[in-house]
Amino acid sequence: MSRVGKYPVPIPAGVQVALVGDLITVKGKLGELSLPLTDKVDTTVEGDKVVVAPRGNSAPARMMWGTTRALVASMVRGVSTGYAKSMEITGTGYRASVQGDMLVMNLGFSHDVNFKIPTGIKVSCEKPTSIKVEGVDKRLVGQVCAEIRAWRPPEPYKGKGVKFEGEQILRKEGKKK
Repeated sequence: MSRVGKYPVPIPAGVQVALVGDLITVKGKLGELSLPLTDKVDTTVEGDKVVVAPRGNSAPARMMWGTTRALVASMVRGVSTGYAKSMEITGTGYRASVQGDMLVMNLGFSHDVNFKIPTGIKVSCEKPTSIKVEGVDKRLVGQVCAEIRAWRPPEPYKGKGVKFEGEQILRKEGKKK
């Protein structure tokens, strides 16, 4: 039995959930998200809660029960409060800035790295060494952060690179004479 799926998703004030066929749409003050539902689960809106239940007792139905409930909960939280991730840039001369719809990063290459910011995502740089990614879609925020980090992941000897705020880098000792 799913431990996640059995709890209903509460709908906060100001958020509307519409269930049309096999598509659930969530609207809030920050935007609108929709999710195509699988035929392995039953989803219903009961008052101010979204209830997800499996169809049958098969293993795929039980797996999709918790997954669907978690996806709906992320959508509800995204349109009401949103998601944000902060990143830090460490290294001499490493910096970032936002220019229009591009994130321009100087990461020690012979050229600047130009990263196109996708629609639905807001990127800001309060300091030249910090990047904040915000949006309503949890998956898209995480994907953008992963793509930014992939340009220069932190290296273990000096810790130079792009890392998440609060991330611990396993440091290695350098060569000995």
